[in-house]
Amino acid sequence: MSSTTGSEARRQRLADTIQNSGDLRSPAWRAAVEVVPREDFLPAGIFQPDNSGKYTVWKPIRPDTPGYLDLVYEDQSWVTQLDGETIPAQAAGPVEGAPTSSSTLPSLVVRMLEELDVEDGMNVLEIGTGTGYSTALLCQRLGSQLVTSIEVDPEVSGRAAAHLKSAGYDPTLIVGDGLEGVPEQRFDRIIATCSVRVIPQAWLSQTAVPGGRILTTLWGWMDASALVSVDFDETGHGQGTVLPGMVSFMPARAHQAPPLPVLPDRAGTSRRTAVTGEVLGDWTARWLAQLAAPTAQRVQYSEAGGRRILMLDRESDSAAWFAEDGDHWTVSQTGTEQIGDRIEDVVERWTAAGSPDQSTFRVSVTPGRQTIVHPTLGSWDLPTL
Repeated sequence: MSSTTGSEARRQRLADTIQNSGDLRSPAWRAAVEVVPREDFLPAGIFQPDNSGKYTVWKPIRPDTPGYLDLVYEDQSWVTQLDGETIPAQAAGPVEGAPTSSSTLPSLVVRMLEELDVEDGMNVLEIGTGTGYSTALLCQRLGSQLVTSIEVDPEVSGRAAAHLKSAGYDPTLIVGDGLEGVPEQRFDRIIATCSVRVIPQAWLSQTAVPGGRILTTLWGWMDASALVSVDFDETGHGQGTVLPGMVSFMPARAHQAPPLPVLPDRAGTSRRTAVTGEVLGDWTARWLAQLAAPTAQRVQYSEAGGRRILMLDRESDSAAWFAEDGDHWTVSQTGTEQIGDRIEDVVERWTAAGSPDQSTFRVSVTPGRQTIVHPTLGSWDLPTL
């Protein structure tokens, strides 16, 4: 393994931080964190956001910058690629762009690995290699021969391969569509570091049964998500839990929302509603709105009259506007799907039930149907893609 002066002590401090937060719970994963050098997976530097202006710009921080190693070992996510091509080493100064690859918050990486509940001898499929840091932790824990990782971006995969080789690991790395998995193989554990709208059929068919587990983030077009852990029985049916906490990953490219059109003007008859912008700003409320209207996109903006939250469903040509009107909020809607009614109904029932946390929901998976279930609020089918 490679090493940098001071890295060992920083790795131990990072392990202490993650353990104190409760995300690191087992000696085996602590040992992995203490061994794997995160700096080996960020040799081209990182992008640091600058939100001081009208738009976010990204400041490149290179390894020769004083204090770089301290940044590497912060419990923080770092963007490593913009717009599918620009890496920090290529940027002469602050640049604009959309993040397309990152090194995830170490505490979240470790929390997910703990939730994966691996045992010696298990083989693991990782969807989304990224920098390779989480791949290296898996290799350190299980052995490289039991780890397979897929990355859709050839350049990201190539850099990860070099990082892993530098750190002394040799997992099976595949350039391809992670949503397709590895045909004709079965894995004891599948873990995704990208978000999906629904668990892909390929993952279901490639999960070992009984006893296989999939850990992934279910996401939707209103940008709310939930980390779920699903265990499978001998029939291939899965039951799982929604894990606590606000967890968000970049969505798989094939699951991303389509570009928004020119936004329609507000239409329909307005009526007063208890669903305010503050209510819809709650993570779980937004997630429930997303379950109620899974093909709608959420757009928030302001007009002279106040804040507006538009739920726009292009598939059914339906829309709903939640609008601030002085000291109260109104809702209006158009189209056949009555999006406003559906969102209002589920959010009001959730509020009346005491605003239960996401962790009170469960997941049910069969080959033809995936459902989010709550004991009192009901159930919602995830979209069929």
